[in-house]
Amino acid sequence: MTGTGDFGHRIQYHRQRLGLTPEQVAERADMSAGYIRYMEEHVDIPDRGTLNRLADALETTSRDLLGGGRDRPPGVGPAMAEPVLEVLDPDECRRLIEPGGIGRIAFNGSHGPTVLPVNFRMHEGAIVFRTGSGGPMDQDLRTGLAGVEVMVGFEVDRIDEARRQGWSVLVQGAAHHVTPEEQAGADPTPWAGGDRRLYIRIVPHRITGRRIHAL
Repeated sequence: MTGTGDFGHRIQYHRQRLGLTPEQVAERADMSAGYIRYMEEHVDIPDRGTLNRLADALETTSRDLLGGGRDRPPGVGPAMAEPVLEVLDPDECRRLIEPGGIGRIAFNGSHGPTVLPVNFRMHEGAIVFRTGSGGPMDQDLRTGLAGVEVMVGFEVDRIDEARRQGWSVLVQGAAHHVTPEEQAGADPTPWAGGDRRLYIRIVPHRITGRRIHAL
């Protein structure tokens, strides 16, 4: 995979996001599975017609596969016709966030309301992530009182720009600084790298969610 470029990585990402094999993508796009594998493993970019068929098969856009707009926030397009806003029950919320990924922790920091993205995993029903000792989440998420913890919000979402739909889940609970004796289990890997040995766990006190989809 040493020759794989951004285009190949984006094909892999969307295929795995949908839980599809190369054969299934090939059937959707009316291509050969060998060609799908070739595009995943090489830097070549196909012609416009092939690109559009591939984007449709992967439920995304050709612009996204080419990396267009990667530095802009998602969701700049218009809303779908007659969208439906559905309230999700707690069990469905838990199912959606169970795989882990990237979420946003919100808290009242020393400089005011603060929201930061983190890589998280679920462990025994709780959200677990790692951060750096001495950083804002180390200092601002401590009360200084034994047994008293800071209440935070934790948001996870999935935005499908191609279909202009998606979901969001909000978890509210106390932020607990995990001791070395409590660290067995989930071990999320922060994308930011560096020395991030401080584990924080959020046990959901309240969990709510919403989904936007077509009629």
